[in-house]
Amino acid sequence: MKTQLIIDNQERAATGGATFERRHPVSNELVTLAAAATVGDAIAAVESAQQAFRQWSLTGPTQRRQILLKAADILESKTPEFIEVMALEIGASGLWAGFNVMLAANLFREAASLVTQIQGETIPTDKPGTLSMTVRQPVGVILSIAPWNGPVILAARAIAYPIICGNTVVFRASETSPKTHMLIAQALAEAGLPAGVLNVLTNSPSDAPEVIDALIAHKAVRRINFTGSTRVGRIVAEKAGRHLKRCLLELGGKSPLVVLDDADIDEAVKAATFGAFLYQGQICMSTERIVVDDKIADEFVAKFAARARELPAGDPAKGVACVVGPMVARESGKRLNSMIDDAVSKGAKLAAGGHADGAMMPATIVDHVMPGMRIYDEETFGPVTTVVRARDCEDAIRIANDTNYGLSSAVFGRDVTRALAVAMRIEAGSCHVNGATVQNEAQAPYGGTKDSGYGRFDGRAVIDEFTELKWITVEPAVQQYPF
Repeated sequence: MKTQLIIDNQERAATGGATFERRHPVSNELVTLAAAATVGDAIAAVESAQQAFRQWSLTGPTQRRQILLKAADILESKTPEFIEVMALEIGASGLWAGFNVMLAANLFREAASLVTQIQGETIPTDKPGTLSMTVRQPVGVILSIAPWNGPVILAARAIAYPIICGNTVVFRASETSPKTHMLIAQALAEAGLPAGVLNVLTNSPSDAPEVIDALIAHKAVRRINFTGSTRVGRIVAEKAGRHLKRCLLELGGKSPLVVLDDADIDEAVKAATFGAFLYQGQICMSTERIVVDDKIADEFVAKFAARARELPAGDPAKGVACVVGPMVARESGKRLNSMIDDAVSKGAKLAAGGHADGAMMPATIVDHVMPGMRIYDEETFGPVTTVVRARDCEDAIRIANDTNYGLSSAVFGRDVTRALAVAMRIEAGSCHVNGATVQNEAQAPYGGTKDSGYGRFDGRAVIDEFTELKWITVEPAVQQYPF
C-alpha cells in the first residue's frame, strides 16, 4: 500500500519524494510506503487550512451537518477495507477494526447533531438600554494529532469536532497507521468537505520533532489536540505553552477495576477479560490493574485465569480469527518480559500466560503485584494485566488512586450505593459501576486527570474546546461618560 499527503483534497507526494516504511511487526514485510512530509509541506498544509477557514467559518449548521452525516455512511461502507488495512498495519482483529468504524460513524452523527448547540447567552447588565450577550466563534486552524491504537475513532473525534465548530484542521496522521488514517480523510472528501478544510500529513519518525515544531509555531494554528503517551503529550504541551496556545490532551492510563467483596465475580471476570485483552491491551483505558478484595481474590483470579487461557490468539493479517493478535512492535515484547521478570523476582506470581515472543504474547495475568515492582506503576500497553489484593474497601480505594494516571476506572459490587460511593472517590475522568474500563460513547465527555491529561472530547464539552467565547454589547447611540 502507498499513501500520499492530502492538501486541498488532492493527494501529493512529499517535497523531494521522501517516503518512510511501515512494516508488519511479526513478518517484517513492507505494509505501507508513506509520504514523509517536510517542514515546507507542513507549512503548506497550514496555509491551505488558513485560506479555507475564511469560507468554512461562515458556513451554516445545515451544510456542516449534511457533510458529517454523509461521511458517516461512507465510513461504514468502507468497513471491509478498514478491517483489511488495520490487520496489516497494526495487527487489529476484525472485531477491533469493526468496532472502531462503528464508533467513528456514530461519532460523526453525534458531531453533526452538535452544530445547532453552539450557542451563546444574554447577560444581565446595569447599563440602561444595553444588550449584553456572548457568542461562540470558530478559533481558526486546529492541529490534530492522533495515534495508531484506535485509529478510526481517535482520528474521527480529532477531525470532526473542530470542523463542526467551524474550524479547519491539519491532521497529523500516525506513522504506524498511515493508510488507515487516509481512509478517513477520503471518506470526508467523498462526502463533499471543501478543499483545505482538512489537510493530512504523514512524516517519518525521525522528522517528527521539526515538523511538529513548525506546526505548533505557525501563527495560524490556534489550538492543538493530542492523543498519545504522557511523555510526548508533555512535550506538546510545553511547546504549545511557549506560544500561548491551548491544548486538549488525552494521554496514558493505568486504569483500575476494583472488585469489592460483594461483587458478582463472574460478571467482574467478564469485564476484566474484555477490558484487559481487547486489542492486546493496547488501548489507553485498558484494565491494567485489578484491585480485588482479598476475601474473594483467590476465586476471582482462578476464574479470570481460566478465561484468559481460552482466548484465541493469532495474526489477523493471515486471516486468523482471534482476540489476542500481535502487538504493534517487536520491541514491546522485550519491554514487557523485563517488567514480568522484575515482578516475579520480587514475589509476584504468573496466574496465566507468560513471556512474549517478539510481538506475540499470550493473555497474561500477574498476581500478587505490590508497590516497588515496575509493573505496579508503569503502563504495560500490552496483553498483560495485574492483580493487586486489597484488605478491604478503603484499602481498595487507596490502591486504585495510588497512580500518577487518572483516565478510566471501574468498580464491581452488588451494593450499588456503596459501589457508587467508591466510584465518586476514584481519581479518574470516568468510572463505570459494574462495567468495563473500556467504554466510549460520543455523547459522553471523555478525558483524564493527573498525568492522563486535561480537556474533554465528546459530548457538548467539545464546544468549549474548539470555539472562542466572545462578549458583545449593543449600546445606546448617545451615552454620558464621566469625562
